[in-house]
Amino acid sequence: MSTAGNNGRALPWALVTPALGWTLLFFVLPFIAMGFSSLTAHEGGGFTASNYSQFFTNPSYWQAMVNSLQVTAIVTVVSVLLAYPFAWILAEQVPERWQRLALMLAVLPFWTSYVVRSYSWLLVLAQNGVINRALTGSGLFSEPLQLANTRFATVTGFVHFFVMLLTLTIFANLKQLSPSYRKAAADLGAGPVRTFLHVILPLTLPGIMVGAFLTFVLCIGDYITPQILGGNNELLMPQLVMMQIGRRGDFPLASALSIILMAVVTIAYLACARWLKIERA
Repeated sequence: MSTAGNNGRALPWALVTPALGWTLLFFVLPFIAMGFSSLTAHEGGGFTASNYSQFFTNPSYWQAMVNSLQVTAIVTVVSVLLAYPFAWILAEQVPERWQRLALMLAVLPFWTSYVVRSYSWLLVLAQNGVINRALTGSGLFSEPLQLANTRFATVTGFVHFFVMLLTLTIFANLKQLSPSYRKAAADLGAGPVRTFLHVILPLTLPGIMVGAFLTFVLCIGDYITPQILGGNNELLMPQLVMMQIGRRGDFPLASALSIILMAVVTIAYLACARWLKIERA
């Protein structure tokens, strides 16, 4: 009995040890090393907090964080506004037998390379791209619009990707809702709008917040999309970090900026923690 009991207690640890070891080796230890690096001077020497003070005293560094937060907020809000109706149509209007096919078609953007998608949008939004050709060809504009290498291009590239991510989380939440909620609301005299605002929307808020938080985390730390579609016209935090590494070789400052970015993500998590779970309704 004792041997069997010991084996039963050891089995969960045996199953979780590889994941713990992976996390320790590829997250915890690198993070500790980055923390130590952020407290050292670029030219060597003892520990210093100058790398962190540079962020708050250098206006361009601070502006990079503001730009990142603005772009991330716009992307998150626009993605939620586009994804919710799409998820609603998939969950409520598409017949059950066609929903799997519809979901597969919805996630097609995930099947292509992230870099390829960004360059595809660059071709679409370019001066000679599809949109400008259509606008000038129709006579609406005499000159091509500056769409590429702008914040608009960056936001468009992000939204194209994250709408699908949000659709999946919201769709999963909508499918968990029991039809009895709508019936009960109708029996109490609530119309479709009041039922949605006071019943459906609050119950699907966890799905919205999970998708919105994932969008926030992935968007604020993304380097490729702003670099390709933004055209270096607007500095964001990931680009600022890469600039310290690629141009200056200043790993301590890059580490400090990365930790500050992680602190912002942590604050966002704490603000949304109460909603970051999907419970079965």
